[in-house]
Amino acid sequence: MDSPYLGKAQTEIGRGEWIDPNEGKVLFREYAETWRTMQVHRPSTAAQIEAHLRNHVFPRIGDRYIASIRSSDIQTLVKHLSVGGAGQKPLAPATVKLVYTWVATIFAAAVTDRIINLTPCTKIKLPPVEQRRVDPLPVETIWKLINDVPDRYRALIVLGAGTGIRISEALGLTNDRVDWLRRSVTIDRQLSGVGPGATPIFGPVKDKNNRPRTIPLPDFVVEELSAHVARFDLGPDGLLFTGPNGGPMRRTTFSDTWLAVAEPLGIAKGDGFHQLRHFYASLLIHSGQSIKTIQDYLGHQSAVLTLDTYGHLWPQGEDLARGAVDDAFVSLRARIAHEKSPSSS
Repeated sequence: MDSPYLGKAQTEIGRGEWIDPNEGKVLFREYAETWRTMQVHRPSTAAQIEAHLRNHVFPRIGDRYIASIRSSDIQTLVKHLSVGGAGQKPLAPATVKLVYTWVATIFAAAVTDRIINLTPCTKIKLPPVEQRRVDPLPVETIWKLINDVPDRYRALIVLGAGTGIRISEALGLTNDRVDWLRRSVTIDRQLSGVGPGATPIFGPVKDKNNRPRTIPLPDFVVEELSAHVARFDLGPDGLLFTGPNGGPMRRTTFSDTWLAVAEPLGIAKGDGFHQLRHFYASLLIHSGQSIKTIQDYLGHQSAVLTLDTYGHLWPQGEDLARGAVDDAFVSLRARIAHEKSPSSS
């Protein structure tokens, strides 16, 4: 009598779905490391993945055969990351989701490589990620930041507040990306690292489609940038912003400067330079710019992201809604009344 397992295998072979069970006898750690080294990622992303796997995933499932890992094991991993234990602090829900995403991506790759038949990353319950409310800094605080930082960083603060670009985009900005006559700046890359001899290493912007964007430069920003270049000159490859040694400015160098100035002003730790981006977005919203325009200037991948982040900043939503309806019917009622009045006949 034929075994039901044999019949199933024969069916899978006929469909081209059969996978040799020996293929799954590879440790998750070994397969994940092979997968990781083959990916084309920004250096920062590659470093992030390596650290997450090493610190949070491998200690739990790294030494298990990849075919032996079940959905319950992945759910247990997520629970452990969420609540902590065994000397590990709980991770923020957003970080748990990010770690899980990389684990799920690795298992999906194993399915594609025909190492396993099915991924265990199905129906996994993740901790809810709450959208943090963005509260832009007031203009008075931005002005204090501009005037309190050392002169070398003054124009960098002005640029962030006046264009909303990210810190890596600002540190990678070169003179050929600034149109001084038309008063605009093109953002199509960012500083991703520093190479031998303090040479800048450029990488693509955060937008997955790597779309360049052109942002208008207010006169105030142009004046500050011009004064900065005149005083500190350009760096390697025409970099506008350089460190004290004249080479590319590292993010850590600027972060230390930001904290030294921000803390006395009562600015909470967190976003750092990104708070200037929030400030810029709030100015555009209150000036009546369209969602599409704001999305383009900020380099968001979709208008949905712009709305999710800044939707609560659109002013007087309820009053605007009431006013739109009232204006339509009040004007109609006035026109009808005018047409019925004796003086109009």
